[in-house]
Amino acid sequence: MTQEHLVLFTPSGKRGRFETGTPILTVARKLGVDLDSVCGGRGICSKCQITPGYGEFSKHGVTVAKGALSEWNSVEQRYKDKRGLIDGRRLGCQATVQGDIIIDVPPESQVHKQVVRKRAEVIDITVNPSTRLYYVEVEEPDMHNPSGDLERLIDALHKQWQLTDVQADFNILPQMQPVLRKGKWKVTCAVHYADGETNPQIIHLWPGLYEGTIYGMAVDLGSTTIAAHLCDLRTGEVIASSGLMNPQIRFGEDLMSRVSYAMMNKGGDKEMTRAVRDGMDALFTQISDDAEIDKNLIMDAVFVCNPVMHHLFLGIDPFELGQAPFALATSNALRLFANQLDIKIHPSARIYILPCIAGHVGADAAAVALSEAPNKSEDLVLVVDVGTNAEILLGNKEKVLACSSPTGPAFEGAQISSGQRAAPGAIEKVEIDSVTKDPRFRVIGCELWSDEDGFWEAIKDSGVTGICGSGIIEAIAEMRMAGLLDPSGLIGSSEQTGTERCVLDGRTHSYVMYDGGLAGGPKITVTNPDIRAIQMAKAALYSGARLLMDKFGVDKVDRVVLAGAFGAHISPKHAMVLGMIPDVPFEKVTSAGNAAGTGARIALIDISQRAAIEQTVGRIEKIETAIEPKFQEHFVNASAIPNSGDPFTLLRTTVPLPDVNFNTGGGLSNGSGRRRRRR
Repeated sequence: MTQEHLVLFTPSGKRGRFETGTPILTVARKLGVDLDSVCGGRGICSKCQITPGYGEFSKHGVTVAKGALSEWNSVEQRYKDKRGLIDGRRLGCQATVQGDIIIDVPPESQVHKQVVRKRAEVIDITVNPSTRLYYVEVEEPDMHNPSGDLERLIDALHKQWQLTDVQADFNILPQMQPVLRKGKWKVTCAVHYADGETNPQIIHLWPGLYEGTIYGMAVDLGSTTIAAHLCDLRTGEVIASSGLMNPQIRFGEDLMSRVSYAMMNKGGDKEMTRAVRDGMDALFTQISDDAEIDKNLIMDAVFVCNPVMHHLFLGIDPFELGQAPFALATSNALRLFANQLDIKIHPSARIYILPCIAGHVGADAAAVALSEAPNKSEDLVLVVDVGTNAEILLGNKEKVLACSSPTGPAFEGAQISSGQRAAPGAIEKVEIDSVTKDPRFRVIGCELWSDEDGFWEAIKDSGVTGICGSGIIEAIAEMRMAGLLDPSGLIGSSEQTGTERCVLDGRTHSYVMYDGGLAGGPKITVTNPDIRAIQMAKAALYSGARLLMDKFGVDKVDRVVLAGAFGAHISPKHAMVLGMIPDVPFEKVTSAGNAAGTGARIALIDISQRAAIEQTVGRIEKIETAIEPKFQEHFVNASAIPNSGDPFTLLRTTVPLPDVNFNTGGGLSNGSGRRRRRR
């Protein structure tokens, strides 16, 4: 009898058991995993590249042995010799299943490439960068007044620009004399200031007047995605933005899975550090190429990240963050050289990493505080940075409280039966008719609704491929408003709901959103396990916010700001129906877009804001949800849709929340309220 093995794909979370010898490309197709291939499995196109994961993955209950895939073969070797193949990568059409295996599908191997929606928000920033350009005319050497070229260069900066205490990076010395003579003793200096106005350091020289510009990079290093904005340091303008999936996803989709991987696999932390640094360098190269600039002209970079990403990026084992009291190696802001983090930009480029607040509230939350400034608010504002790990700030001019809440990857479309990340073809908006119970939807890449003329023609290239995070939130909220879903999160049967779209699915029911049928597309359903995953995520989010409200001594907030790339695409109405955020008027819920990335840009373009956020962080009070007794109570209440403890009075006066109950005692409903025996 042929043995079967577990195959699990990340980031989709799709899994199944397959016979020994089944090609990974075949497995992907059978599971509906987004793995590209153009050559039909001949090992020619290389579109089906995958990265196997080995070691112990406690989250999935899987230990992957080294022989879990077939051995490297001649087809793969031929391709690597001719075109190159990243070490550790395999071709999905050549590698076959030999044991339990975890497979990561990198973004470039996905048919529907990731759309990293962390755009640069339009904001006003004072242009006061850490690195500035100065043109000087240097006195030529004189036999009668001997001095070094560097000393005369520094003297010129003092006399012509009133710069004091100037020093030069070591790498300036080998290039300085040829540059001075090529420029006939006229040069342009790039001078870096460590703290705004003092300690100026010469980091680059150009002969004569340099009329170009220099650049900086603002980076939001998230658990799921890395987003970067290339900025002109002379104007503050964003030149180019891009992002990629965090390569660490193959080690675990959520933070604690990665901490666990580091704990259970010797050298696992170093593997993850290398992965994220390689990914960062690739992203910098990509953005530089897109903007058609020399990567060596990037002379400053600012990073924001959560504490686990912070430690792994810096090469620090996150072990202590995996257990109480969740001690950071350091919470202070860091000023480093780019080469210390293996980032290949200008050899003297500087790196600034914002301070962490405490525990699991990191530099990304500090960046949100810098961008949204709750400490300057006249009214009480709740700022929620929605992501794999949610950072929550509550405050006004009086004080600011902060906490983090582990929401997990469900909001990103992971661990959802038809879920996918935000890419063309993914359902992102949903409406369900309360009478017919039929849905209509919009997909990424098309502005038309599915019931509008021209929709199917407009999406013929992408098709309907799945449902992303904002889509699943809207779908579940719409199901609740249409009476298809009860407050506990149970989907009713077709008899109970009056629609054949509610179908039996094991011991529970699922709602059919779209059936590709003859068109060959996927069948997209919302299942009870999907709803449970979203319930857990939103309960963690709301409980964190509610705990901060308790600590502040209030039962309501004046307004809510949704931050983060995902937060920018959440409908306030649907978020409130789901019970993700406290009950406020819809018009009091706004989006800040990628506030963490905006905070990074502010710190990049205006160096004075670095000292400002360091002072602000020192005054923010951190609340640790893990040790708060009321957190669990809030979590249980928040598991209901919208909530079993808080009344949500404003919401109930605005939208329908039918009083339905589909729990018929643990068995299957026959529509009459009586229990039906399973056969």
